[in-house]
Amino acid sequence: AGRAWGSRGMEGAAGSCRAPLPAWCGLLRGLLLAVLAAGSCRGNSVERKIYIPLNKTAPCVRLLNATHQIGCQSSISGDTGVIHVVEKEEDLNWVLADGPHPPYMILLDGSLFNRRVMLQLKGTSRVSGLAVTVAKPSPPQGFSPGLKCPNDGFGVYSKDYGPQFAHCNKTMWNPVGSGLSYEDFDFPIFLLEDANETQVIKQCYQDHNVPRDGSGPEYPLCAMQLFSHMHAVTSTVTCMRRSSLQSTFSINPEVVCDPLLDYNVWSTLQPINSSGKVDPEKEVIIVATRIDSHSFFWNIAPGAESAVSSFVTHLAAAEALHKVSDVHLLQRNIMFTFFQGETFDYIGSSRMVYDMEKDKFPLRLDNIHSFVELNQVALRNDSILWMHTDPVSRMNESVEVQVRNLLDILSNSSVGANVTLQEAGYSQPLPPSSFQRFLRARHIPGVVLTDHKTAFQNRYYQSMYDTPENIRMQYPEELSPEETLEYVTDTAKSLAEVATVVARALYRLAGGANNTSAIQADPKTVSRMLYGFLIKMNNSWFQSIIKPDIKGILGDVPQHYVAVSSPVNTTYLVQYVLANLTGTVVNLTKEECLNPDKTPSSEKEMYEYAWVQGSLDPNSTSRVPYCVRSTVHLSKALSPAFELRQWGSTEYSTWTESRWKEIRARIFLVASKELEIITLVVGIAILIFSLLATYFINAKADVLFSIPRDPGAVAY
Repeated sequence: AGRAWGSRGMEGAAGSCRAPLPAWCGLLRGLLLAVLAAGSCRGNSVERKIYIPLNKTAPCVRLLNATHQIGCQSSISGDTGVIHVVEKEEDLNWVLADGPHPPYMILLDGSLFNRRVMLQLKGTSRVSGLAVTVAKPSPPQGFSPGLKCPNDGFGVYSKDYGPQFAHCNKTMWNPVGSGLSYEDFDFPIFLLEDANETQVIKQCYQDHNVPRDGSGPEYPLCAMQLFSHMHAVTSTVTCMRRSSLQSTFSINPEVVCDPLLDYNVWSTLQPINSSGKVDPEKEVIIVATRIDSHSFFWNIAPGAESAVSSFVTHLAAAEALHKVSDVHLLQRNIMFTFFQGETFDYIGSSRMVYDMEKDKFPLRLDNIHSFVELNQVALRNDSILWMHTDPVSRMNESVEVQVRNLLDILSNSSVGANVTLQEAGYSQPLPPSSFQRFLRARHIPGVVLTDHKTAFQNRYYQSMYDTPENIRMQYPEELSPEETLEYVTDTAKSLAEVATVVARALYRLAGGANNTSAIQADPKTVSRMLYGFLIKMNNSWFQSIIKPDIKGILGDVPQHYVAVSSPVNTTYLVQYVLANLTGTVVNLTKEECLNPDKTPSSEKEMYEYAWVQGSLDPNSTSRVPYCVRSTVHLSKALSPAFELRQWGSTEYSTWTESRWKEIRARIFLVASKELEIITLVVGIAILIFSLLATYFINAKADVLFSIPRDPGAVAY
């Protein structure tokens, strides 16, 4: 406003300077223009001198389901507080009681980020937000912000089906689960991912905020401001209704939340018509795993044990089977399925079952011969892999016979391998698994393979600490990125052994009669996948197997959150890795590959075609692209609740993610309230004085800037 008034005053003054102008009038106008231009150009520079932005952060955001909201948010203008570093529980006393400058913005050591501490902070108005550091090493006691009974209420067990197993009554699968991710916090919580930024905050705290001799520090104080205001409130029912009303009656609707959605990835050993229907008498074995994970913070979901170990093993088994010479002669087909959104009440699997029931998928439930699921498989004790089955469906005699045959084939396939398969027990229920959603629809013989008999071996389930270190991935020091990509770790060898056993069992289950000793998963391929999905997506192998137009998905640190924009990076990469491992390079030009409909022999309804970048030519910087033909397809992973507009459903997942305007964090020095008030009053006084001065100068411009008469002129 001051600039606008000053401009108008300047224009009035300049307008009174008539030609010929005296030199001092032109100089005055030039000075005014220069001052205003300098003020405009340096506005951003002043902001940079006041604020230090924190660029490597991850927020806690708001998620909603049919009945609740969870997560965190700031006020609409952001929340600000004086920084206090909390490295041990005793430091909380200053924040909660003793500190004279509330509200406080806490820099919390990662080892203290637990339910007990967080509930203390949740119940006070003296806390305006949290910035959490990553604990190094990972908390030895474990840390899982997920639920003790994951996906409770959306699996197969209920008051009507195996009530003795419902709500994890028989087995508490995730005993270290604190449920922290499912709490609702009314202040912002950010994760600090960069150790250098954490050190900057601590240094600012040391310089300005450390209490002296038990008394409060003096101003100026180091403060932090966090912005993460969420648009959605209450529940999915509320936010979807509001969004729907906006879309109906507004020209520019403001959507406040979006369903969690993505795509499932699937392919078959023998090609099928993806747009038609498989013959009712044709039997298909489904091999399944999940490809998503979650943690307390948005898009921080490494999922090494909870997701990556299983889907990498699955991919390796698919490759091993496709190399078998007589797969086209097998009595039964095999479908490799990778479900998205399983962390949030089985989004992907429930949608596939729904589509099968509604004849919107090439397979029907009646086509399913049996079901094999790979769950968490990397943390085995004594190389034992546990086979879990459903005791309720096994009460049916025909199902029991088929399940027993499935268990025998799996057990026999492990003979001579470094993996031992054992049955978890007839009275043991299924762990949280996609298979449960299929059992809700039909009694299907099936088994879930895990590294745990009862409770999870994974102490970091659904947390930011479920990293490569959690599954014991280790590399020699001083390896280049390319050498690290190719280095075969012990973890890769171990998972390749599991993939080998699974591939051999699937071959037998599908009716294969030949010797299975030649079926072998490749540890080198497993190593590449583990490196790409856990350490660095932007590597030479991933670059070579994807389409040129999606090369931007290759970020540095892989995350496996399902999100609301689709397909996410993980889905794309699983799709193209699977196509690379199981597909065939065909001699088609780029135009033919991109438009297979125009090629008579393409069998477009049976295959998918992809023109991929290819590897770098050794003698140049250009790539050698090629065309890949595969049976890899995508199918929608959006909960049926949103198709049916049943936002309060208890049958299907109803998870949504709130929208927001901005997510950012910054630190700065804050003055005392008294100084701020004095500064404000003085500023207002100067503004009023400037306005008055401008007004009077403008009013008297004809006098102040009048042109003196020529003394030589004489009037008669």
